[in-house]
Amino acid sequence: MISFGGLGNGVDFGPIVDLLVQAERVPIDRISQRRLEAQSKQTDFGLLGSKLLGLQTAASSLRTRLSFDKNTITTTSASSQTLLTASVSSTAAAGTHTVKVNHLASAHQIVSKDSNSVSSIDTDIVGGAPGTFSFQVGTGSVQTVNLDANATLEDLRNGINDLGAGANASILNTGTEATPAFRLVLSSNDSGADNAISISVDNTTLNTTTAGDGVDTFQAAQDSEIVLGDEDLDAVTINRSTNTLTDVISGLTLNLQAEDVNNSVTISVTQDNSAVKEGISAFVAAYNEVVGFVNERTAFDVETGERGLFVGDSLSRTVLDRIRQSTFSQISGLTTYTGASQIGFETQTADGTIKLNEDTLDSVLSADYSAVRDLFIQNPTTGTEGIAELVVDAVDALDDVEFGALTLRQNSLTKQIDDFAEQIAVKEAALLRFEEQQRIKFGNLDGLLASLQNQLSALSNLTTNSSSSN
Repeated sequence: MISFGGLGNGVDFGPIVDLLVQAERVPIDRISQRRLEAQSKQTDFGLLGSKLLGLQTAASSLRTRLSFDKNTITTTSASSQTLLTASVSSTAAAGTHTVKVNHLASAHQIVSKDSNSVSSIDTDIVGGAPGTFSFQVGTGSVQTVNLDANATLEDLRNGINDLGAGANASILNTGTEATPAFRLVLSSNDSGADNAISISVDNTTLNTTTAGDGVDTFQAAQDSEIVLGDEDLDAVTINRSTNTLTDVISGLTLNLQAEDVNNSVTISVTQDNSAVKEGISAFVAAYNEVVGFVNERTAFDVETGERGLFVGDSLSRTVLDRIRQSTFSQISGLTTYTGASQIGFETQTADGTIKLNEDTLDSVLSADYSAVRDLFIQNPTTGTEGIAELVVDAVDALDDVEFGALTLRQNSLTKQIDDFAEQIAVKEAALLRFEEQQRIKFGNLDGLLASLQNQLSALSNLTTNSSSSN
């Protein structure tokens, strides 16, 4: 860097060079500003894409009969206990079911006899010779633990658990703290009569096989048992290995909690119009999010001249046109309700958002629920594509990775930003060269003026001396 201060000629050229460089930087600043605008626009189009995905998600929840339908469930019983809890899916048919819980499913749990207990978990239980312990869960394969000559109760427990074979082992002290009596407990991992534990080989002092002292049963291996329907008519008895029943009543999951052979549970499934209304309201809210976002960025303030980022950009208009067209299309093939305006969708002329007339929606849901549903869903039976399906397709088209308008615009902005960055880099390099050239030029000028100044001073001194000698 060449610096100078005009010490020889009285002129400081540094500020002059700075002003020249500043003037040369103006085009770079303009490109930088355009780059910032492109980056901001790209960010906002990304946010618009997110809001469109939110609209698509809301539409997807109304897209099929399975997702559109909503049910509610109630249970009543005269029992003092909570006999069961129930949950419902949209596939359940409206109706009433009577269920009585006779038995809960339980997992098999057995324990070695107290007469064969040991006073310490470190006590040798194989009598100084190697041995084996074999058991089976239900009809599964026989599992064997190999025990060395000094194996303890703790070793046996750990060996069983290391197998991971459908049962787990624990140690129980049925004695006292002062005089413990440790016994082996085996518990099936799964409930049901088909998951009972049987011990076939026991070379330990526990003698748990049938040929030995056997075992005590803490809990029997038992299936759950329910009675479905009125026992005075054609009730059906159903057994399962678990207390969670998912395949008894279509669309219902029953979680059995307690037994009561004298009292039943009445389960009522009804269509939940309130939940359906919430889904439609969520769709409207997501639609309005998109419209409001675009409106904010296409606004122009005539007083301040401030322009939104999307002003003059055709994509924002394309987005609004696509979602409005899909939402307010007349659905061919339907007769009762063919358009959104018939169920309470009211377009606000001021900003293009939708106001949902809840009274109208409540009325049409009560009057003809299936007709409202057909207006939204893709119906493979009739071949109609409803509002929700059209909106999902519209967003897919805008986001298409190859031809989507939103994708193409984002790609175009990315290229613009990269081009601007390259232009800035080139011009910054040129500006550095320009600044260096100007400093060299003015440095040379500074030296020349200093030399001239010295010559003038010398001439002045000669003239003065000549006058003095005369």
